Amino acid sequence: MLIRVLGSAAGGGFPQWNCRCPVCTLAWNNDPRVSPRTQSSLAISADGHHWLLLNASPDLRQQISAHSILHPVSGRRGSPIYGIWLTNGDIDHVAGLLSLREQQSFTIFATRGILDELAANAIFSALAGGAVTRRAISHNAEIAAGYGLDVTSFAVPGKVPLYREGARVSTDEISEMTSGLNLRHGGRTALYIPGCARVTPDIKARIAGADVVLFDGTTFVDDEMLQLGLSNKTAARMGHLAMSGPAGSMAALADVVGPRKIFIHINNTNPALIEGSPERRAVEAAGWEIAFDGMEIDL
Repeated sequence: MLIRVLGSAAGGGFPQWNCRCPVCTLAWNNDPRVSPRTQSSLAISADGHHWLLLNASPDLRQQISAHSILHPVSGRRGSPIYGIWLTNGDIDHVAGLLSLREQQSFTIFATRGILDELAANAIFSALAGGAVTRRAISHNAEIAAGYGLDVTSFAVPGKVPLYREGARVSTDEISEMTSGLNLRHGGRTALYIPGCARVTPDIKARIAGADVVLFDGTTFVDDEMLQLGLSNKTAARMGHLAMSGPAGSMAALADVVGPRKIFIHINNTNPALIEGSPERRAVEAAGWEIAFDGMEIDL
């Protein structure tokens, strides 16, 4: 099973277009300790020729251009991308679908709740119905996703997309709106969980049984955005689990030692993006890696 990290940043990418937080400022100044990152998405393949994308980043056009494995391969129009699997309806995970509207055949895999969100927004009708199949997926049912790859979607605590929030928001509900993915081929297993509000016993057990997990690494501390004066929302309010702290993901998964553990969906404010920083050293000491665009994982 081949996994390629197309984008490793959270919404807005890194550096974020309008941000001069301490970490983004390093990027704008071309500091060698930080590397630019596009918004979170993976490409996965069981045969090296047919690729399933996990989420469709707003940066998808740039990501396809940067990875020759995703370039057109046959005929006037022919992409090796045969499907897109969505883990939620967030803008940074669905907006890239609009870059795939040129009569190319592929399948969108998602829960009924996420497909309903797409159907409710007329702009996604640009994805021609005659070419693009929308396949509703139920949690905990293994799906033969094509070309030797088996995928199981499972519920992850989270919230509805920002554009669907009302006056009251449940930030860690179990529903169809936030999913993790169990990806299996040839006896090897990878987990992709780019958004997670808390680690449940089910999630912990799934991670313990995997070969590799790519997990939500949005912020280093829960009140990161507040400390910087950039937002009035904590990571928890945004439906994410901070890396550090007694309730953070590193503590919650400290006793899970089998799989390779990689943080992805990393916010532009997260100081763990800085190589050699105290935060990066803390992440590495806890047995975690920081994903980067172009990262290759072969199982």
